[in-house]
Amino acid sequence: MALRAVRKRPAGSGGGGGGDGGSSEAPRNYITPAGHRRLQEELKHLWTVERPKVVEVVSWAAGNGDRSENGDYIYGKKRLREIDRRVRFLTKRLEIAEIVDPARQPNRNRVFFGATVTYADEDDSEKTVTIVGADEADMAEGRVSWISPIARALLKAEVGDTVAIRTPAGMREVEVVAIRYPDPA
Repeated sequence: MALRAVRKRPAGSGGGGGGDGGSSEAPRNYITPAGHRRLQEELKHLWTVERPKVVEVVSWAAGNGDRSENGDYIYGKKRLREIDRRVRFLTKRLEIAEIVDPARQPNRNRVFFGATVTYADEDDSEKTVTIVGADEADMAEGRVSWISPIARALLKAEVGDTVAIRTPAGMREVEVVAIRYPDPA
């Protein structure tokens, strides 16, 4: 079942401004500068630390003779494939990444990419999320992807707006309580 965001606004508050990727093109790979840095660091670590260690183990294990029953060799080759797959993935994602610095957002009274939004649920419990790129989303740390149902519903909302989110459990309404952006450097 697909999730769909539905927006309700108070009378007189119009939409507009800032693209939200609503075209039929493939979604853009927006990413914050911090997220871009984390992906670059992971790629560098895999390529300069992890991979050389595994290559060394595989080389040593290959010199031990029969490779068909050599656990170090078999596991090492499998780990090398995993590392190489992740390196290819990170390289492709970094190549198409569009860095968006939320600190440079001029319209700070609306929710756009990079905003930290506090919203109140129907039961008045408040939650805070930061809208980030798909590659840096981590719900445990309060970072949600800009293409997630909650982020799509919150995009372009202002403080006081009520937005409705269609979830598998049904419609859920939340009210935007606060919007923050990082301070410009």
